[in-house]
Amino acid sequence: MAFKVDEIRKDFPILSRKVNGKPLIYLDNAATSQTPQQVINVIVDYYSNYNANIHRGVHALSQEATDKYEHARHTIQAHFNAKHNHEIILTSGTTHGINLVANGFSSFLKKGDEVIVSALEHHSNIVPWQMLCERSGATLKVIPMNEEGELVMSEYDKLLSDKTKLVFVNHISNALGTINPIEDIIKKAHHFGAAVLVDGAQACPHLKPDLQALNVDFYVASAHKMCGPTGVGMLYGKEEWLRKLPPYQGGGEMIAEVTFEKTTYADLPHKFEAGTPNICGGIAFGAAIDYMNHIGFDSIAKYEHELLEYATKKLLEIDGLRIYGTAKNKTSVISFNLENVHPYDVGTILDKMGIAVRTGHHCAQPIMDFYKIPGTVRASFAFYNTRQEVDIFVEAVKKAKMMLS
Repeated sequence: MAFKVDEIRKDFPILSRKVNGKPLIYLDNAATSQTPQQVINVIVDYYSNYNANIHRGVHALSQEATDKYEHARHTIQAHFNAKHNHEIILTSGTTHGINLVANGFSSFLKKGDEVIVSALEHHSNIVPWQMLCERSGATLKVIPMNEEGELVMSEYDKLLSDKTKLVFVNHISNALGTINPIEDIIKKAHHFGAAVLVDGAQACPHLKPDLQALNVDFYVASAHKMCGPTGVGMLYGKEEWLRKLPPYQGGGEMIAEVTFEKTTYADLPHKFEAGTPNICGGIAFGAAIDYMNHIGFDSIAKYEHELLEYATKKLLEIDGLRIYGTAKNKTSVISFNLENVHPYDVGTILDKMGIAVRTGHHCAQPIMDFYKIPGTVRASFAFYNTRQEVDIFVEAVKKAKMMLS
């Protein structure tokens, strides 16, 4: 059955607007995806009809909000195939989930221990581990990358040892689109008894991770990459790890009993969910997952791969254009530069033509340092983009080259 992108686009009101007098072509999906009307309706419904705090109230609105919030947790659990509902911690996003785990492991690490990250990480999956190592005295090791933007797995093998306690790697690189071999990474880390956290922020819009099949210890994601709202995400953790980790924050909701002498903490998942959560965001996260599953992740992946191949072929026809990140296994992200042209200048001209791309180091400065460049122009495609948009985008890049060369 043909992928009905024209019908899908009708679900996204923002795609009908104009920018600088031109029809919007939104190619910054790796930063934030757009939100369909079906999810917007859920947000409006919450604030219009049952806005109340959850878990504490005996009145009808509170109970309705609680039911819908916990239903969203079940939706997330089912989507990611977590074993238990209480293994899903609702957070403010991927960064929150990573910091929660890093803070918890401060209690377990000591001088001489080692943690491993990859050269392809977003700053959110570098800085918290650097802070963790500073607090604990552990050493940070880095899996190197090659010119294609792939991890050098033979070097990963050399880094692993009985000293390795934690391994952190993204599922997909936000800067290059590389899909990392996380199954292999997880299996090898577990051989040495190390725990593994996978940053799934860039993967979850394009594929459907099976967390039990992966046997991963922690997995983090953000709703705003998956057609949902900003300010909400999830941390999956195996039950045995979540029971070991101390709470990240103290406050209401995460306690069982409080006296001035001693506080006991609530059971999972509430132990890690201090304070009033983003209730509407959590409910809308569940709705966004339902929306994407209705379209189908296999269909999304196939269509986006076709867009990637088409856009890559068209861009490489431009003299002096170099694509960074040519891994054999990658998703619909193209990072590129024009020879002797700063990426910011290209992005500014594209914006004048109504085309939204991202420029800079994409919070992945070590990758740019590896290539010895200040940054790239990044075009990231979603299932609601079209070949016609790719054609207009490529012609705009050609125009930018002519203006700036």
